[in-house]
Parts: sequence; C-alpha cells; structure tokens
Amino acid sequence: MSRRIAVRGVHYALREWGSGAPLLLLHGFTGAAALWEPLALAFAARHRVIAVDLLGHGASDAPRAAARYGMAHAVADLAALLDALRVERTALLGYSLGGRVALGLAVEQPQRVGALVLESSSPGLAAPVERAARRAADATLAARLARDGLPAFVDAWMAQPLFASQARLAPARRAAARAQRLDNRIEGLAGSLRGLGSGAQPSYWPRLAALPMPVLLLAGGLDAKFTGIARAMRARIPRAALRIVADAGHAVHLEQPQAYREAVSSFLAAAPTLTDSRGAAAGRSLETRA
Repeated sequence: MSRRIAVRGVHYALREWGSGAPLLLLHGFTGAAALWEPLALAFAARHRVIAVDLLGHGASDAPRAAARYGMAHAVADLAALLDALRVERTALLGYSLGGRVALGLAVEQPQRVGALVLESSSPGLAAPVERAARRAADATLAARLARDGLPAFVDAWMAQPLFASQARLAPARRAAARAQRLDNRIEGLAGSLRGLGSGAQPSYWPRLAALPMPVLLLAGGLDAKFTGIARAMRARIPRAALRIVADAGHAVHLEQPQAYREAVSSFLAAAPTLTDSRGAAAGRSLETRA
C-alpha cells in the first residue's frame, strides 16, 4: 500500500507491507521507497514494513529551501511520521544517506528506535574543515545537476568508483534502478545535496558511545571506504555487530540480497533479547563475514 502523509508542513510518500513489529526502511541518495520492495516482501513475514521516500525524493515533497532538508528537520519529520502511523518504537534500517538519517533519529530520539541497521553509512565528517570542503563539493554537484539535467547527473553519479561493482548486476536490474533514479526531481535532489549532505549534517562520532540499542553495521567487502568506517563505528558503539558481506560493494542489499536478507533477519530476530537489561554489552566487537 502506498500513500502520502502530511507532517510539519510537507508531504511524505511511503509504502507499507505486512504486519507485526514495525520496521522502517530509509533509502539512499537518488533512491526511493519502491527500491526496497523485494526485501520488504521478505521482511513482511514478521514485520510491519514501512518504506519512506525521503524529502526531495520519489513522490515526497521537494521544498525550495535547502535548509528544510537539514538533519534536524529530517529527524523531526521522521518522528512525526511515526506518530502519524501510531508507531511508538521501531526497528530502523538505513542505507547510505538513509543510514545517516536513521543514525540521526537514533542519536536524537533513542526511545523511538529499538534496533538499528546501518548499511554503508557514516556518522558524518569529524573535522570542520572536512565538512566545509564537502559542503562546497555538494553545492557544486547541485549546480551541475541544475545545469546538465537529471539523466546526465544520474549517469555521472553512478559512474563513481564507489558504485563500480554494480556494473555486474543483470542489465534488467540496472535498467530498473536507473529508471527509478530518473523518477526524481532536480530541485529535490539539489536540495538534499545542499541541506542533507554529509558536510551539512552534524558529526555524530562523539555521540556513538551513548547509543543504547543493538546496532548492526553492514558493509560490502569490495567497499574499502565504508568497510573502514563501519569498523571504526563498531569500536565506538557499545552494542554493535559488524557484518562484512563478500563480493558486494556499496549497495549490499542490491548486490547480495540473499546474504543481506539473512543478516538483517537474524539480527532483528535476536534484537528483543539484546535489548533487555542483562545484555548491555551484547554484540560488542563482533565481526562476521559472509
């Protein structure tokens, strides 16, 4: 089921599958809720799965002001969405950009998140000089998007080395993913780059140690950058487990969906026992490979 919900002056599009314990899914930059459908159908056997089009993406609104995309707004919007859906507490899964937003909600409103899955994600950039440089780079990307148009931007974005391993996907899957990325609006993606890029968000590195929920960190074995980030995060999060998925790059859920599904399902099945008061250190320093 798909629908749009008004919260805090904007409309968010979302899709739902199944019933049971809630599981909220957040996509990456240029993505949309629809991309989760194959995995959502599997998770729906045990969960009420809710996939959201982030602001500026898919069928959600695309405000003109870049500031409206900022992390504080994104977190407040998600909390308001959960209220509208009558979800007090949820398992939360985010990929890349969606992982940064998921981490933002977990840090700022930990009572709303019972378990957290972060795929190929980051707590942001630690140094102010790094954040400033990234803001400038994202502003340049946004200007290029407006100048060159969406198809050229999407092709250039996916040509980055970070996504090289996706060239091995079947042509039909690559074509479907590209078609979804093109079903976005220039102003929405530009606003997301300017307002919610990793240089615009606060650094959550100093706050990782305070996360109370169990956390699964997922990264692809072919993605050296985010594998390194995930290992650094694991060292700081008290109840973190790390899963490195072999023969996958940045988009583990797309490149190795079976291993991804098994890792997430196993983690979520164990999460209720991990959250009791006797398991405060459960999962720390655990790393597995698949």
